[in-house]
Parts: sequence; structure tokens; C-alpha cells
Amino acid sequence: MTPTLRTDRLLLERYVPEDEEDFVALFQDTRVSRWMGDGPSSEAADRALFGRVFTQVYAQDLFAVWAVRRDGLLVGHAEIKRTDVVDGHEIIYALAPSAWGCGLGTELALAVVAHGFGALGLAEVHATVAAANEASLTLLNRIGFEHMRDIAEDDGSTTRVLTRHR
Repeated sequence: MTPTLRTDRLLLERYVPEDEEDFVALFQDTRVSRWMGDGPSSEAADRALFGRVFTQVYAQDLFAVWAVRRDGLLVGHAEIKRTDVVDGHEIIYALAPSAWGCGLGTELALAVVAHGFGALGLAEVHATVAAANEASLTLLNRIGFEHMRDIAEDDGSTTRVLTRHR
């Protein structure tokens, strides 16, 4: 369920156990993790998450989870999975700050969207993004996502729900 995908500059493939340190470093970087899930987690929680990629997601073929590499180095993370928040499939992506500002986010998001429309046969894909995450909102808008609604979070923040149709 996690096929290898290639773009001009990126390779999206399954994680291998040797990726643990780089995965944890990515998720421990608060410039990245502040926008993911419920925000930054402990190192132990991120290591447990990495373990669940193998013991649950890959073992049970639950959904696609990719290590994102550029020139052989782990520079990001991506997923596409079913979620009840949008009653459909959501894309998730993150890049290390060293990979920001040169179009790799657009390249990565387009690859995951193309997988959703192509291999998964979806008619639409969604993204949920913190309203304060202007970079991601701009990127998604640029590649054809439209704002559908807002979700008021318990902490007072707002999450935007965006959708792109085939």
C-alpha cells in the first residue's frame, strides 16, 4: 500500500529501521512539529510513532506512509489516509527546514495528490491545516485546493479544511 513514488527531485519510499534517528530529528524540530497533529511530542512518543509505522501501518497495510528523500537524505515525511474529520482521504506532508523555500513542498504535495487520484482512484483529496500555517495554506491553494470550512479547536485555534477535486 506504500508504493515508491518519484518526482524530479524527491524519492518517496517506505521507511527502513535505519531511518529512526532522522525521523525523530524531523519530528523533534519544533519548526516542523508545531504544525503536525497536536504539536510537538516527546522524543519517546516520536520513537513510539516510528515503531508503529512498522508494527501497525506497514504490517497491517493500513495506509501509505513515506520517507521523503532528496539525494539519499531523509528530508521529509508524507502520508495519505482515510480520516473521519473530512469523511475522506487526507494528505499529510512535512519537510525539514533545510528543504524549505525551493519548491519541494509543492513537488511533494503534488506527488501525494497524484497518488490519491491515480492509484487510489479518489475523486477528491483533503488537507487539514492550522489557520496560522500560512506557508502550507498558500502552497495548497496554489495547487488547486479550496477552503471548505473551519474547525474550532479546543485550544482556541482554528484548523482549515481544504479540498481538491480531480
